[in-house]
Amino acid sequence: MFKKPEKSPWGEVQHCDPLCPGVFMVTTPGHGGILVSKEIAAALSPAARKGGFRQGGYLCFEEDTQEHIVLRELLDKKLWNIPDRIRDRAAFEDAINKSLREHNPDYWRARQTGIERAALRRAVPTAAHHAER
Repeated sequence: MFKKPEKSPWGEVQHCDPLCPGVFMVTTPGHGGILVSKEIAAALSPAARKGGFRQGGYLCFEEDTQEHIVLRELLDKKLWNIPDRIRDRAAFEDAINKSLREHNPDYWRARQTGIERAALRRAVPTAAHHAER
């Protein structure tokens, strides 16, 4: 369904690792990152979409600081699992979170606010729910 990209904003793709349908981690001779197809980009949070840039039909996230946004989103949405080759998955996930707090604080705050709001909605029944009873 989704074709692996041959070119990226960072140059000719040397290696392409599909993370899930429509999401590709790519490397080039000099750099790399994650390319998210426009169809899948619509499933990312608004805060995540702000972290990327559009080029060649993809939402692009460079490898140094932006790709962690995509990894966090895919983990949260259960669209990707940390690969088995990563022995300490908790440390890997902690490293993603630390990078986000340092390099993408606006994204991190938006994510945390969303998590807190969702927890509050689960914990406190709405007035409409009480009215149904």
